[in-house]
Amino acid sequence: MQGSKLYVGNLNYAVSSQELTDLFSNYGQVDSVNIIEGKGFGFVEMTNQTGAENAKDKLDGYMLKGRALKVNEAKPMSNSPRKNFSRRY
Repeated sequence: MQGSKLYVGNLNYAVSSQELTDLFSNYGQVDSVNIIEGKGFGFVEMTNQTGAENAKDKLDGYMLKGRALKVNEAKPMSNSPRKNFSRRY
């Protein structure tokens, strides 16, 4: 793993930023938490890579509010424009 930013998926919509901060802080210092409203996923940025790796290893599959979390290293955003997938007739 190269970074300290984690993707956290399969979130229950009722999970708060504070709950994720509390959960992930068991594995290292949390710099920021960003939950994408209404999408069921978010991002947790940790102070160092070791803490992020620890959290990923321990929390991937962890049950939180009835849902198994999916925790992976966050991928960098691409600079390419979104493709238009609309049909043309």
